[in-house]
Amino acid sequence: MPPLLGRSRKRGGQLADPALDDSELSDVRAQLAQGRWVRVSSLLTSTADDWDRRGHRLVVLAEGQSSAAWARDWLLAEPESADAAALLACATVMRALHGKDTEDRARELCRDAAKLAPADPTPWLGLLILARSRGTEEEVVRLFDEVRSRHPEHHHAHHLMAARLAERQPDSGQDPLHEVYDFAAWAAEQAPADSPLAVLPVVAHAERYRVLATAGSEPSDPARSEHWTGRRARQVMKTAFDWWLEWESEEHPRNRIDLNFLAHAKYCGGRHAEAAALFHRIGQHVTPAPWSYPDRDPYQAFSAARSVALGSM
Repeated sequence: MPPLLGRSRKRGGQLADPALDDSELSDVRAQLAQGRWVRVSSLLTSTADDWDRRGHRLVVLAEGQSSAAWARDWLLAEPESADAAALLACATVMRALHGKDTEDRARELCRDAAKLAPADPTPWLGLLILARSRGTEEEVVRLFDEVRSRHPEHHHAHHLMAARLAERQPDSGQDPLHEVYDFAAWAAEQAPADSPLAVLPVVAHAERYRVLATAGSEPSDPARSEHWTGRRARQVMKTAFDWWLEWESEEHPRNRIDLNFLAHAKYCGGRHAEAAALFHRIGQHVTPAPWSYPDRDPYQAFSAARSVALGSM
């Protein structure tokens, strides 16, 4: 299973903070670790209706070792707080994924949080994160639909869905017809012109490479794989790169994740000058996916690719 938001084995160097470039989130997370949740409340209140940012912030906060305990104290103090309920639900999901709590408990808390804020897709995102690795296909699809019915462009949910779909065995036996490509193309076409879901076909291509390389059907070094130089790869990379040149915005909370996927694709496809422009924008925000695919040290892979790309300029 690929990392959910940005944690991975760190053997060769330092990966990006899962908070990415959200400095306010980083500051508040440190306060939550000390049991001070008042600033957390203010931070989450400011994300009302900004569902991608709210989901990003809640998932990052939920990864703290003591987050569930402090969220429980917060909820005891403010039983009607949808923010406290959502944080406790997401934190319990993370604990369940690491075997520190039960999946049933995580699901129950997510459902409780959803009742307190029916329009918020985040409790459903928590359920989807859990189902991504533990649930049936029917459950994953149902939960994705619940998220999408509340926020059709939900960035994290679409990435989770692409990763799960990429792992299905194609009925035709022909990988170019794999359903993950249809899903990604459909999502990109449905989204507004300025939506970062324009990069989802590149994400789907990377997720499919992960599956094929893990199975031994593709080289473990993506730069040696024809997966990144074929017609489909060239098409999705050009479309996504053109979108980035025209629409890419620094404001999206998961912007650096998209840039890492796009830089990886451009580098693996031999488009080093274009990759270099993306590496400059990424800066130090190195995300495990897709540099770790299929089982590589992500920081070393990123650093080597960046050196080659920048050296080509």
